[in-house]
Amino acid sequence: MTSIHSRARARLLTLAVAGAFSLNPFNPGFSAAAPAAAPAPGVDAALEQAIDRVFPALVRIFVLSDNPEGGRIEKLPSAGSGAVISDDGYIITNHHVAGKARHLVCRMFDGEEIEAKLVGTDALADIAVIKLDLSHRKHKSRLAVAKFGDSDKVRVGDTVLAMGSPMAVSQSVTKGIVANTSLMMSDLMGDSSMQMDGENVGSLVRWIGHDAVIYHGNSGGPLVDLHGQIIGINEVGLASLGGAIPSNIAKSIAEQIIKNGQVNRSWTGIDGQARPKSLKAERGVLVGGVIAGSPADQGGLRPGDVITEFDGVKVNAEIREDLPNYNALEMSTPIGKTVTITALRDGHEKKFQVKTAIRGRAVNTDLEFKDWGMTVRNFTMLGAIERKRLSTDGVEVTSVEPGSPAAAAIPALDGGDVIVAVEGRPVKNTEDLRRISAELLKDVTTGQRPVKVTFERGVSQYLTLAKLPHRETPPEESARKPGLQLILQPVGTELAEALDIKSGVRVAFVYPGRATDKAGIRVGDILTRFDGDPIRCQQPEDVGQLLGRVRKYKIGAEVEFELLRGKETRKVTVALEADGPPVDELKRYKDRSFELTLRELTEMERVTQRIPAAIKGVRVDEVLFAGWASLAHVRTGDLLMAIDGTPTPDVAIVEQLLTAAADKKARQLVFFLRRGVHSFYAELEPSWDSTTGQETAKK
Repeated sequence: MTSIHSRARARLLTLAVAGAFSLNPFNPGFSAAAPAAAPAPGVDAALEQAIDRVFPALVRIFVLSDNPEGGRIEKLPSAGSGAVISDDGYIITNHHVAGKARHLVCRMFDGEEIEAKLVGTDALADIAVIKLDLSHRKHKSRLAVAKFGDSDKVRVGDTVLAMGSPMAVSQSVTKGIVANTSLMMSDLMGDSSMQMDGENVGSLVRWIGHDAVIYHGNSGGPLVDLHGQIIGINEVGLASLGGAIPSNIAKSIAEQIIKNGQVNRSWTGIDGQARPKSLKAERGVLVGGVIAGSPADQGGLRPGDVITEFDGVKVNAEIREDLPNYNALEMSTPIGKTVTITALRDGHEKKFQVKTAIRGRAVNTDLEFKDWGMTVRNFTMLGAIERKRLSTDGVEVTSVEPGSPAAAAIPALDGGDVIVAVEGRPVKNTEDLRRISAELLKDVTTGQRPVKVTFERGVSQYLTLAKLPHRETPPEESARKPGLQLILQPVGTELAEALDIKSGVRVAFVYPGRATDKAGIRVGDILTRFDGDPIRCQQPEDVGQLLGRVRKYKIGAEVEFELLRGKETRKVTVALEADGPPVDELKRYKDRSFELTLRELTEMERVTQRIPAAIKGVRVDEVLFAGWASLAHVRTGDLLMAIDGTPTPDVAIVEQLLTAAADKKARQLVFFLRRGVHSFYAELEPSWDSTTGQETAKK
């Protein structure tokens, strides 16, 4: 999963999130929980009871997440933790664990694996809810369910248990005490918040600090008290301290997600902050700023006002740690409610009427446009405000693939640009862009179509020309030239003295069955003359000069070599043959669905890698990072010999098979591969969008 810590605070802040997993992870073995036994002498009975109540509800979550990068939606494997919170299979975890998931597999405490789906997520509180697909469950026994406790009752010094799967290993428990009940990021970290998908988590959450050991992979796992209740959801690690989202926040967020699929919050446009020491007000929240056109702006509030009461509730922020309480109060107000805000202005109390608006998300989900070679997203209200845009119209470019139509346009599109029109037709959102693109390209079967694109960059509006769709240009064949079909070794001065020769080039390899082999040239021969002229090859570049001389002849021309074999001088005549096509002229196929490029083998590759003539296949020439082929452990240099049992002796057959698999949206695709002397099967498991045929997150 993607990391959410920035370089500025990387040395101090470490997220408790695992870094690697497989969609088909091996089972390292597990022991099903034995019936509860009496505690051993000296073991705390309360501790045993707390573990027995929550541990069976603990799950290890294997995640395949979407990550926009380089003009593509990368599929990143990762892992985290969670806990079952309902009989019907709802699980609570972190947004940064599962919030961008397209595929989820949960391993239960007894080792059973169950697929799950993302129900909803909330980046601001870093909470996500997923749900087990119990229809395929092997065991029909009732799920173990963990219960929430009251985080407001937690006190410094309380004993707590951190449960989870550090580094994606088996479910584990560590013990510690509560160190702080209102933990926040320090100003010394450079950025006092924790940013996640455009949200400032610290603006809403004050963590429960504790010293129960957590590590990458513990994220989303429960922090448990000695009553066996969840009092927090582990999220961050700060040196030797862990930070957990208080259960009262986590429970409320989870309930809203389960009910509505999302969290709806109110927004006023007030940027509140703690009162500076120089401010003479005895209590209240300082209005640091008011967004232009926001409900607060329309209600008359101004920077410098000090809010003392919000909708009948007295508020105060003497220090920064007090602000999350005020923010939570404001955001939890019913959307559209007109609230009375009491504030001090120049020492005088004033009342303001403010009608709250819906807040929405900070940023929208990124989408991949393969024909363009870019990822884009729609604007949210907050996102448009941050970009100082007058509306949410337009499509924001978030990343561009090098060499793609978006990158090759002049001027090139780049991350942060906003597409507002294509061929003069307004583009208000990604649906407009996808529809217009499909209409423009519906009759384009070969070549590319120039498309005029209007986009904004800062305050400027530009017009560019993009050639769609994203399609590989077939290589042009060059005129065939003769070659020697030999691998040659330069003979330096010292080696020449040792061989007692003046000059020459040594034969290191002879391609079997080719003209030089038929003429009788052998490994170890020293070629001393070419058509009567001395051969001087002391450096690698000298070999290139010799081959250049050969290429000046016509194919079929007969040339004479003088060679030294041992002490014997010989002359051989070679009828020059054409070299095989160079790599850049070989037929290749770039599959954008399964995200790999394949090409024919060169003669040199087959010979030098000792690939038997009976073994037919095509070379995997490129595997895109975090693509479907990459996730199945396909690697550059592999030899693809079959797809779903059908042999793949050439690129044309591979293209047919992969195109057909994409057309029918195959759920699995099995590659039979050779790597070195070993062969193996790799299973690709793409997910597909039902309307566009492109891969997308499962709903």
